[in-house]
Amino acid sequence: MPEPISRDDVAHLADLARIDLDDAELDHLAPQLAVILESVASIQGVADDDVPPTSHPVPLTNVFREDVVVPGLTAEQALAGAPASDEQRFSVPRILGDEQ
Repeated sequence: MPEPISRDDVAHLADLARIDLDDAELDHLAPQLAVILESVASIQGVADDDVPPTSHPVPLTNVFREDVVVPGLTAEQALAGAPASDEQRFSVPRILGDEQ
């Protein structure tokens, strides 16, 4: 059985995900995350050595197509609708600060 999730663990996860949670939300989410972890742990115990790992219930087959070179956009065409560009690149605002 996994360790219970504490309020501090939820606060740390929220900080990593850049989610602002108040005290009531932290208290509400901690037991819910604990239930999720218990569910995952119970599923891990179901698989046995005679059950092969699968990602899909039915077999999949890749369908390959011919690799054909087609003309693409020029840098000017690609940047024509951009709100800002710099040296033939899209210019976007910085979202991460120096704290990372």
